[in-house]
Amino acid sequence: MRTHHLAAIDLGASSGRVMLATFTRQEPDSAATLTLKEIHRFPNNLTRIDGKDTWDLDDLEKHILEGLNRLDASGIPLDGIGIDTWGVDFVLLDEQGQRVGPAVAYRDSRTDGVMARMEKLIGRHVIYQKTGIQFMPFNTLYQLRALTEQQPEIASKAAHLLMIPDYFLFRLTGQLNWEYTNASTTQMLNITTGDWDEDLLNLAGVPRRWLQKPTQPGDSPGLWHSPRGRSVPVFSVATHDTASAVVAAPLTSSHSAYLSSGTWSLMGIESPKAFNHAEALHDNITNEGGINDSFRVLRNIMGLWLFQRVCRELNIQDLPSLITLAKNVPPFTYLINPNEDRFINPPSMVSAIREACQQAGEAVPESPAELARCIFDSLAMLYRKIALQLADLQGAPLEDIHIVGGGSQNQFLNQLCADVCQVNVSAGPVEASTLGNIGCQLMALGAVKDTAEFRRIVATNFEQHHYLPRIHADFAIHWRRFEALCHVNEELAV
Repeated sequence: MRTHHLAAIDLGASSGRVMLATFTRQEPDSAATLTLKEIHRFPNNLTRIDGKDTWDLDDLEKHILEGLNRLDASGIPLDGIGIDTWGVDFVLLDEQGQRVGPAVAYRDSRTDGVMARMEKLIGRHVIYQKTGIQFMPFNTLYQLRALTEQQPEIASKAAHLLMIPDYFLFRLTGQLNWEYTNASTTQMLNITTGDWDEDLLNLAGVPRRWLQKPTQPGDSPGLWHSPRGRSVPVFSVATHDTASAVVAAPLTSSHSAYLSSGTWSLMGIESPKAFNHAEALHDNITNEGGINDSFRVLRNIMGLWLFQRVCRELNIQDLPSLITLAKNVPPFTYLINPNEDRFINPPSMVSAIREACQQAGEAVPESPAELARCIFDSLAMLYRKIALQLADLQGAPLEDIHIVGGGSQNQFLNQLCADVCQVNVSAGPVEASTLGNIGCQLMALGAVKDTAEFRRIVATNFEQHHYLPRIHADFAIHWRRFEALCHVNEELAV
């Protein structure tokens, strides 16, 4: 019998955790047991520095080390460590490896108007042909252009640019690394070569010397030396948390879709090829990097961020009770397009939702339950819109949708997804990004053969819930309302 103990550092945009996975297999081809244990959980909040929303990397590092040190003190012999985080954000280092400037968060307003100006300089279709990446105003490409324009004194001191998970790998090991799945979120990686695109780097004002060619997940660039003297390999896993979540999503066929549901929702399919033609550009489809040279063909959706912000503003702690109240609100009374830029980081999410409804001629939600129902109905509608786009891309209807991540615990939204998309839905595992992180480590160690085998292990060891679609009598009317809302927003964006 062989047992592996692995640590997964999983950082999201609102919280982080250090998790311990224990993987046991009696014989090479026998059934495997995989368990997770939370070692340390901690908040990840934006902090305001010099008028900008930033990440407190020193606090995050302190918590990461606290979790790893607890494992070290317990005497558990770790076989590996992996780190995954959100995408697009980065850190600049000088020649000595010291941080240059704060880690500004993607929700900061410094990129306002930058994307539109850059599209005019080079052309929207040119950027998309090169990268295949969805246009979002906070992509790294636009963050860097904002930085080099607004704070050239910071850029002049930089020698290296690291994405957030690569930065923490550097802090643990002292080794520089550029991992492919997170690098692909920047909108600076050439979709054909898998290397940084020189034209886009020049457009952003980024010297090529800041970056090395990204590497595929599975490498172990360095070791973490624990307080007790252990040397533990730190693996470069699929460091974009959605890429890791997809590794653990128990997809059942080539026509299955995944929905990684959390602060952000990301809905897509796995594909051996990218889609960067005109139709994909029109639908703002993104082709992010996956493991084994695959592509995660998906759309980013604003997700449960809207619900989280409403609850925070209204000081609502009992979320299950609010969801129960929302169920009793008549369906589709209030609709918004959750992907409008106004919802990225408004001063008040409640006001932003009400204003969007009012401006669109929709009924205006007043109570917390009405606001919640508006968010859930609108998210489900957007899921349907994207499901239809994905079906068109792959040339076949989606057979089912697998919801993973923390949002998969919202049974009401899961059922809405099944009802509105009219496909079977399965929900779970909750800790998908952590599990995918672990799966990458197990594959790197040779303990698991490939992604297909790991997904079978996940399906065996972690619970899933299943939802069958139901019919809503007046749905076609509400769907036309939602399509009209999205059409107006898309016309304004163009």
